[in-house]
Amino acid sequence: MSEAPPSTSRLDPLHGVTLKALLTWLVDHYGFETLGELIPINCFTSDPSINSSLKFLRRTPWARTKVETLYIQTADRYLHD
Repeated sequence: MSEAPPSTSRLDPLHGVTLKALLTWLVDHYGFETLGELIPINCFTSDPSINSSLKFLRRTPWARTKVETLYIQTADRYLHD
């Protein structure tokens, strides 16, 4: 199991968390293979890397929203279990 997620505010769970930090945490927690199953986008399924995923997610709001939502759900479960 990976370390605790980066610290977040109770009102805005993404406050102070960079996209790179949350993506790195998700990759450490799930791995790219599982991320690609949970969110089937090419940056997770075809030759994935943090840098290529960041580039795609910064240009693609709908995909970034899915990743941020997964992070919030996962971090919430991780912190409350």
